[in-house]
Amino acid sequence: MGIVKTGIWLLSTGLVLTNLTDYWNILAYLAGYGIGTLLGMQIEDMISIGDVIVRLIIPGDPQPIIADLSTQGYGMTRIEGTGTFSHSVSIIFMIVPRKELSRLLNILSKKYPDILYTIEDVRNIKQGAKIFFKDPKKRVLGFFGL
Repeated sequence: MGIVKTGIWLLSTGLVLTNLTDYWNILAYLAGYGIGTLLGMQIEDMISIGDVIVRLIIPGDPQPIIADLSTQGYGMTRIEGTGTFSHSVSIIFMIVPRKELSRLLNILSKKYPDILYTIEDVRNIKQGAKIFFKDPKKRVLGFFGL
């Protein structure tokens, strides 16, 4: 895949650089690069493979948020800290399947709009490590022993 990608880049860049007086070539190269980047980002969002780490920074008491999110299947790790504008903050780390990220962000934006959060891709997770997330369907079926 990398060889094909590099070959396409070399050919397209070479065509543009050898004929800098043709503005249509430059415009086509820029449009292709931009559209390719946007399409790649859209495809990555649709496929939703992998996991992300969500970091919540919560001033004050985080217990209501922790209780709410844990009942919805999200596992988390809590660290206490201090902030410049707040005497105490709690930092909540959550590893979430990428397919579940939109549901989590919907909950955060509706119920807790003032919480600061960051999201990062997780490149590698230890083989066989458990991600503390329960699918709502499995929680209901698990209640009945299925």
